[in-house]
Amino acid sequence: MKQLEKLIKRIIYRVNINLREHGSFDVEPYIREIVPIKKLVKFYAFYGITSHHPLYFHFSNSNLAGSYFLGKCTVDNSVLYKSDVRGDELKTKGDVFHFQGVDIALDHDEKISISDSFLIKTLVHNYSHDPENLEEFIIKNTASSPYANIHGAPVEGCFLGPFSTVDLTTLNDCVIGRFAYIHVGEINHQRVEPGSISIRKAAAFDFRYRFPESILNRYIRFKPGKGLSGIFMDFVESRKQDFQEIFNVVLLKSPRPVPFGASINRYSVWKGKTRVSENVLVAQRAYLENALLGKGSNAQENCYIINSKLEGFNITAHGAKIINANLGKKTFVGFNSFLHGTPECMLNIGKDSIIMPHTIIDLKEPVNIPSGHIVWGYINNQADLAQHSLPLDKLAAIDGEIKLGIMRFQGSGSVFVKDFKDRIEHILEANGAFFDGTKFKGHAQKGQNIAYNIIQPYPMGSSKGLYPTIDIRL
Repeated sequence: MKQLEKLIKRIIYRVNINLREHGSFDVEPYIREIVPIKKLVKFYAFYGITSHHPLYFHFSNSNLAGSYFLGKCTVDNSVLYKSDVRGDELKTKGDVFHFQGVDIALDHDEKISISDSFLIKTLVHNYSHDPENLEEFIIKNTASSPYANIHGAPVEGCFLGPFSTVDLTTLNDCVIGRFAYIHVGEINHQRVEPGSISIRKAAAFDFRYRFPESILNRYIRFKPGKGLSGIFMDFVESRKQDFQEIFNVVLLKSPRPVPFGASINRYSVWKGKTRVSENVLVAQRAYLENALLGKGSNAQENCYIINSKLEGFNITAHGAKIINANLGKKTFVGFNSFLHGTPECMLNIGKDSIIMPHTIIDLKEPVNIPSGHIVWGYINNQADLAQHSLPLDKLAAIDGEIKLGIMRFQGSGSVFVKDFKDRIEHILEANGAFFDGTKFKGHAQKGQNIAYNIIQPYPMGSSKGLYPTIDIRL
């Protein structure tokens, strides 16, 4: 494993150079603590082939243990451990990108390019918004921790803490703290504190919230030498065995009969009395147990839906968890949210509601969220909603500043609400929720007949753990 060790040191040096402005910050203890080098030689990697996605994969001088690839992806001098790289929304040559009143045509097909990076159980989804790099979605000189999401967010020279999300954002030389959510267009040379929630659109709105440290430490702690701990880790670790079982068996069959227009990924967990309806999308590494997903709903990567009913056209974004809950139609549950009811303390959410990314609802009594509400922050009981929710129409009426508890909003509420609703419609359409048999085909329909292929590293010698250079294309 000499070459693999050399590669890891190379990545550490490159990331640390980019982060030198942040004082004594060093990524090495975080990387070494989370993934012992012996684990990097245990797992195969796999890629998907469909007639709807470009067949183009290039891997060189890299470790890809347990990772999944779809679309047009290149990986050079990197370690990807059980990460998912989805290129199913890559732009193609001739596509026109609209930005600030200007139409920019692509010169060639877009690709995902990952180099000199260490991604650990990280979700990468390419829906890029960056007008400066239309043909290449870049992740470079970056280290990312477990259950982080890189969603439409090119990053260079960054560290992403566990359960963090960078969303439709371009980052350069930044440190993103654990469980932080950033959707701000572009940030450079910044250190984002743990538990910070920031959604900003220039000259339009600014939404901010930060979890108190005492609450955050209960759910996720991360210190060099002590590893990852907290309620979030206890939750995913207790269900790890179910995923190990499906990845150990190379039997490429759907876990259940697939309804019309629906797609159930072979590498998802399906338990108990789970049922899905038409046009449902269940992504790889999703976990369903006694779950009912109505028409057009989706469960994206690293989602958990347990003992819950989603009435239809529901979005469960990457990493979100829904336990003992009933969700009305077209309810959005954001990235890495934790909705934790119990059989005695059920969570009920009315239709057309928005649960903001990185919301924690951990119930000590039954809670009912009315229809058409937006919810954020930390909630234990019904009374907490007073400072952690608003009717969407009330938020839309704001033009100025509002402070509610420790949440701060400034700007146009109508633009904020419109942007969110437009994004929900885009996600539903892109996932194929509106497919009628001929029109509006999306991810659910395009992934129905996916074929999986595995690749493996060198089993011994100085290159043990590294994958041979592979170039796969049509």
